[in-house]
Amino acid sequence: MFYLEQLILKHDAHTNTTNIKTVSDGMDFYYAQKSDARRFVDFMQQALPCRYQTAQELISHDIHSNSYNYKFTFSIEIAPVCKDSIICLPSKVAHQLGNLGQICVCLRVTQAIHIIDPNTLAFAELNGLSYWRNPFKSLCDVKQCQKFIVVSCDYIQDFEKRHVAGQAQISTKHVLAEVWCMRECEFGNSDAQQYFCRTHLGHLINGGDTVLGLDLRTANFNDENLEKMNSDNIPDLIIVKKLHGNSEKRNQKRQWKLKHLMNGEENSREYVEFLEDLEEDALYRQHVNIYKDDKKVTVEKNDTDDEDLPQISLQEMLDDLHIDEEDMHCTTSENDENLSI
Repeated sequence: MFYLEQLILKHDAHTNTTNIKTVSDGMDFYYAQKSDARRFVDFMQQALPCRYQTAQELISHDIHSNSYNYKFTFSIEIAPVCKDSIICLPSKVAHQLGNLGQICVCLRVTQAIHIIDPNTLAFAELNGLSYWRNPFKSLCDVKQCQKFIVVSCDYIQDFEKRHVAGQAQISTKHVLAEVWCMRECEFGNSDAQQYFCRTHLGHLINGGDTVLGLDLRTANFNDENLEKMNSDNIPDLIIVKKLHGNSEKRNQKRQWKLKHLMNGEENSREYVEFLEDLEEDALYRQHVNIYKDDKKVTVEKNDTDDEDLPQISLQEMLDDLHIDEEDMHCTTSENDENLSI
């Protein structure tokens, strides 16, 4: 939802919106004209994998002039898969994507769902049409993952990144590695249990790093696709991301900001994690307008502390423009149609 908000702002998709309200399961956009709402729905279909339903409600009817006043509603449903989510693909979908492994990690969600098999580096893109033909849900998102300490990381040197006809493509931006790790809460204990897995993050991970992952052996899922899988094909652990430094210190040193449709989420944990995702993934932030934060207090930087921290360069930042209220001119008009999304 934070990413969607930035897409809307970048493309001015909220133009002609009369009101915006946050609700428990999303946001409501109100328009005076049905055509404006239709353009917003078209934008959503181009921005994210989604589908929609329409409904209309009769508000009033004037029998003398034979005029009708309707409220039209477009209900948009976005695919319930987020960045860094762990998913179990239906076997049919995995086969259609080039015999991809069923247990995958979602790299990012843009116009399509980008997924990768952490055991083979095979990756694929699933567009909205293909997703809704065989929908699936995440096994878990990043908030449900636990912290693990990497004990050792060995790169698989003889792994060949060749594309075989009929098979999924192999990522050249990731490095396959075999990792031994243990839970952060058990680190240092002589009898602590160690977990072995393969990961696509070999280019980022070293011994001693902290990562987020999920223990599939002890986790309890209610997923029919996972229940149908052979237990031998289910890994013990899936690593979804590396943690870079202290989150609070990163936030203090962050010299950029984003604009918002609604205020109130800037200090939430989920929003801070979204900012970190933008710093760590250049492809993820290429459709986001990032602004210099002139009000941010400059913090003394330690070069040794910043070496491993992902950062956004000044070249990617835009100057924040401030417009006085007296320079703003706004006109309003009443219309018989009232439309909500």
